[in-house]
Amino acid sequence: MLDAIKRFFDNKLAQEDTVDPAIDLSKTDLACAALLIEVMNSDHELDQRETDEFLKVLQDCLKVSDEDLDQLIELAHTQSQQATSLYEFTRLINDAYNYEQKVLLIENMWRIAFSDEHLDKYEDHLIRKISELIYVTHSDFIKSKLKVRNRSS
Repeated sequence: MLDAIKRFFDNKLAQEDTVDPAIDLSKTDLACAALLIEVMNSDHELDQRETDEFLKVLQDCLKVSDEDLDQLIELAHTQSQQATSLYEFTRLINDAYNYEQKVLLIENMWRIAFSDEHLDKYEDHLIRKISELIYVTHSDFIKSKLKVRNRSS
């Protein structure tokens, strides 16, 4: 999974200086999307509700174009999960996001995790791990989880 995402990054970032203005993805947007894909795949069951919520999050928060959405969704559906370091993605988040943006990212991860009406232990573990890597306090991690869970019920 991460190898395919890295290739996607390389393709997008190699064109960074000559990017068509219609395609407005930053490295941070791609890192955020990659982490959201990891949450989708962490329970080893891709539910259509998770895919739909993923699309909503990307459109609402990242303003990702339809062309790029298609590429990211293809990655989410076709690549098998290959657990490797999340560091390169979380490093980009740490470099670019302020604390409130990091909490919003965690909240969006919870949106995806709860979208199928079942929180899997692997989803919970991954979101906790990412939360720690981007220095979101445990208190805000729990608050965002409860906020999304209560909205979902």
